[in-house]
Amino acid sequence: MAVIVNLDVMLAKRKMSLTELSEKVGITMSNLSILKKGKAKAIRFSTLNALCNVLECQPGDLLEFRIDESP
Repeated sequence: MAVIVNLDVMLAKRKMSLTELSEKVGITMSNLSILKKGKAKAIRFSTLNALCNVLECQPGDLLEFRIDESP
């Protein structure tokens, strides 16, 4: 089971760079990079709210749950 962060997909859809998102949301590039690479262990609701506000999307557009079907 895994939660996948689709931040790169939303950035591409909005034609926005990570640098631009960082400036608009007020989150450091390093923290956004960790989130984008799927290395984050948690995300605050305030961060998710800010990302959704700037990217004009729903939380489900950024987060996806996948069930690992391997034995």
